[in-house]
Amino acid sequence: MTEHEISKAVVKRLPRYYRYLGDLLNAKVERISSNELSDLMNVTASQIRQDLNNFGGFGQQGYGYNVKYLYNEIGKILGLDKTYNMVIIGGGHLGQALANYVKFEKRGFSIKGIFDINPDLDGTIVRGIPIRMTDELPSFLKENEIQIAALTLPKSGAEVVAPVLVENGVKAIWNFAHTDLHVPDDVVVENVHLSESLMQLSYDLNHRKT
Repeated sequence: MTEHEISKAVVKRLPRYYRYLGDLLNAKVERISSNELSDLMNVTASQIRQDLNNFGGFGQQGYGYNVKYLYNEIGKILGLDKTYNMVIIGGGHLGQALANYVKFEKRGFSIKGIFDINPDLDGTIVRGIPIRMTDELPSFLKENEIQIAALTLPKSGAEVVAPVLVENGVKAIWNFAHTDLHVPDDVVVENVHLSESLMQLSYDLNHRKT
């Protein structure tokens, strides 16, 4: 099966596999069967096997999966064997919280800069990174070869800054703003709409089986 035929549902489960396998590695577990992984993740063993077969399978009959090998292979599929230069646009509470999340560097995401329009934040240091004003953004993007931008600013600001990112070579946008961005097809956008997630939680709460 070629990569473009793999469903988004399968791809969205890969980070969860990666997380659980990482926990197993930390617990010094060397191998695991699809049934054992199923019990941990509350995903059927059949689904796990189907998902992993999209990328070659990785398991051995009668043995199961080598945890370290599978962890590393899923990391490669997710692109975590590379390093990405990243900026955060929006230096408020959410932007600073993202900048303070130390696991980004461990996963290969190197935060190079934080930007905001509020002059009161100019020069504020967050984990050793000074907050800069957005008028410095275009030159910074080019000079630092930024691949990813996280948008943690209001809707109006995101719509203004998105074209600037695209024009200056950014190919992936992690969008926390409450708007759907319109960008060229070669730019990837991952939307994280917190209010929509909370509304989904509300739905599940009100329609749960009792």
